[in-house]
Amino acid sequence: MKPLWAIAKLTWKAAFRYRLFWALAALLLVAVVALPLLLRDDGTARGFIQILLTYNLSIITALLGLATLWLACGILARDIEDCQLQMIAVKPVSSWQIWLGKWLGIMMLNALLLALAGGSVFLILKGRAKNLPPDQQAVLRNEIFTARASVREPPPDLNDMVNRVFRERLAQTPVPVEEQAMLRQSLYEQARAGVEVVPPDFKRRWELNFGLRRHLVTDEPMYMRFKFHAAQTNLTGTYTGRFLIGPPGTERVQSRMVEGLAPDAFHEFQIPNNAFDEQGKLTIEFINWNDSALLFPIEDGFEVLYREGGFGLNYVRGLLILLSWLGFLAALGLAAGSLLSFPVAAFCSLSLLVVALSSGTMASVVEEGTVTGLDHETGQGGIAWLDAIMLPLFKAILAVVGLLEGYSPIDALSTGRSITWAGLGVAWGQIVLLLGGLLAVLGILTLSRRELALPHARS
Repeated sequence: MKPLWAIAKLTWKAAFRYRLFWALAALLLVAVVALPLLLRDDGTARGFIQILLTYNLSIITALLGLATLWLACGILARDIEDCQLQMIAVKPVSSWQIWLGKWLGIMMLNALLLALAGGSVFLILKGRAKNLPPDQQAVLRNEIFTARASVREPPPDLNDMVNRVFRERLAQTPVPVEEQAMLRQSLYEQARAGVEVVPPDFKRRWELNFGLRRHLVTDEPMYMRFKFHAAQTNLTGTYTGRFLIGPPGTERVQSRMVEGLAPDAFHEFQIPNNAFDEQGKLTIEFINWNDSALLFPIEDGFEVLYREGGFGLNYVRGLLILLSWLGFLAALGLAAGSLLSFPVAAFCSLSLLVVALSSGTMASVVEEGTVTGLDHETGQGGIAWLDAIMLPLFKAILAVVGLLEGYSPIDALSTGRSITWAGLGVAWGQIVLLLGGLLAVLGILTLSRRELALPHARS
């Protein structure tokens, strides 16, 4: 470990020599402290969090991410170009120790800056929260300054339902082989609609099993969260319904009327405590009082949120996930700097980052199955060889981006969602160990095979 720490120390010195640390500290100070003081929220808890938490953490991540890529590309590429790495390579230090030592130094710098910026955001949040009205402070305390877990109804096995009906249909009426796929798709859509769609004056029931967890949330505030789509838009654009909460057919059922519900948006309402039955099951029913059908999608899910922990520790876990993102970017920059000169490495790394941010466009291309777009007359794609190359590449990029976006601490913190230790461990395992490890292997192999002692060791 001694060579690793020595290389990490040299990396720190290089960061201070480039004046990167002081420049980043000044930028973070302006972004985190000065700008939020100039911006005013709308007096609600949601507006307060949007400006002081979501905005600040997004700015911190963007600044540290770009600086990490820049430093990681330059710290290795410039040492090779200026022949400074030769002084280390001739010593009994392996290429993997040089590479990991530089990564460790960058991560220590990121950890310090992230801790300073994140701590400043936390103190500002706690300080300015006292200026909100009392009712909004209660919303902030119960819905955001907390760590809430959720319970959902297990999704139905639609494939099993479709297979059973499909076999019964074939037994009654033979279907040609070429039409069976279309029949199966039609049955699947019917089964899905039977679960999601609530016709006018009909009822939809959710049964959520808390089990022993009901003893932990006896006196804690609980909230139901849901999203729906409307089959037809009415004149007001909003919808009405009634929720029945509690064991069906008992006097413990409590009714709640909800009005002005907008479709295609999440809604959150507090529900009564201790509405479980003897087995710890919570039953919630919704009655559609509108002229059009409402659709509750399976993917978004109807869920009930309950308090699992405090905001402080949850906030620390969120910052650690952001640090894992920075670890991946540091590995990407070092891998590029191991092979390319500094300007080319920085350009390639930033280009990959821009491509990753265009995941929506790539997802549309993959869904259509062609890069050049579909011909409206033939319904087929354009250039076959281009699709054969780009589609697998886009799928690979989307898979990587999906791993990164699957752990979004900013969204979780701004909605009071619990970030578990297990989730933190999985995030570090997938982002740093898996993705970052692959880049590390590539960078170390490249560095070990590169001729550092050549008069012009440039790419």
